[in-house]
Amino acid sequence: MGLHHLMIGTWTPPGAIFTVQFDDEALTLTMVKRTEIPLDEPISWMSFDHARKNIYGSAMKKWSSFAVSSPTSITHVASHEMTHNKSAPLDNTTTRAIFLLAASNPPYSVYCNPFYKPHADALSVFTVDPSTGSLTKAVQHCPLDKDSGIHGAVFDPKEEYIYSADLTANKLWTHKKISNETGELELVGSQHAPDELDHPRWVAMHPTGNYLYALMEAGNRLCEYTIDPSTHLPVYTRHSYPLIPPGIPGGGKGKMYRADVCAVSYSGKYLFASSRANSFELTGYVAVFKLRKCGSIEKQLHLIPTPTSGGHSNAVSPCPWSDEWLAITDDQEGWVEIYRWHEEFLHRVARCRIQEPGFGMNAIWYD
Repeated sequence: MGLHHLMIGTWTPPGAIFTVQFDDEALTLTMVKRTEIPLDEPISWMSFDHARKNIYGSAMKKWSSFAVSSPTSITHVASHEMTHNKSAPLDNTTTRAIFLLAASNPPYSVYCNPFYKPHADALSVFTVDPSTGSLTKAVQHCPLDKDSGIHGAVFDPKEEYIYSADLTANKLWTHKKISNETGELELVGSQHAPDELDHPRWVAMHPTGNYLYALMEAGNRLCEYTIDPSTHLPVYTRHSYPLIPPGIPGGGKGKMYRADVCAVSYSGKYLFASSRANSFELTGYVAVFKLRKCGSIEKQLHLIPTPTSGGHSNAVSPCPWSDEWLAITDDQEGWVEIYRWHEEFLHRVARCRIQEPGFGMNAIWYD
């Protein structure tokens, strides 16, 4: 109980990291620090390392690294160009750094995904400095398809396998970690999404490792998979759930709505997922699911409109140490909001508007 701090980035320049403070007793949310970072390196997706002493950022044409001494003391340490494809870092290509996944177990490697074809055809494995945790170098580029564009990935509970959502190739990829020194990977397999218009954007894993949840951006649905215990590949259960109201005008695949992010709650009992609208005149949605102990989806509890379309964002971020709090960001109007999950109902308790260019990418909980 008390004060909590979250950090948030931006979709567009100028680069900055915003720290907000949430008081869970007074139910207030305020911005306490704007940290300037390299202006041409706005962070569209950020993640802490295992100790919350470093922030890693997907920063336009680079992968960035920051030392974190406190919620208001964040220092830029390194930026690394995308090197998986010689055309990716060029200013005249659309490819940008979009997502990264930081390991919680040694050697604490960071797995980086570019986006926007045709130069997002590999995922990169970065090592970190063993003494500081800062990004050091890319030690591997795992080849994907020519039309690939991975937008989200997740580890299994033991961090032996990585499952990736390839939006533009309409696939799920499975890789296995083969080096305990560098975190390098080998391909296990890939499979197409159930529908040719699904376009998987995000994945989440149940703490048991038994179930994987794939969020389909164009399909605007959440698909449930089991993990085959022998092959470790996902197997579609043929159970899917809507992330926008069925029959809503413009709700056809790839039209007026795009599903965004999904995440499992701290206890593993619930799953949150979100969608965005392609018009500022419409709203996005937040869906809540109840999970069984084994990880299968028991039922969909809610499908709730968000205050805005969500813009590029509407990213849900459950508190990592409690089921009670959920952060949601949007870059249509620049809001970060805190919701309370209580007795299986969701309600907003605090919000803060930050009117800066591109503000409202994912929020990460520091304390």
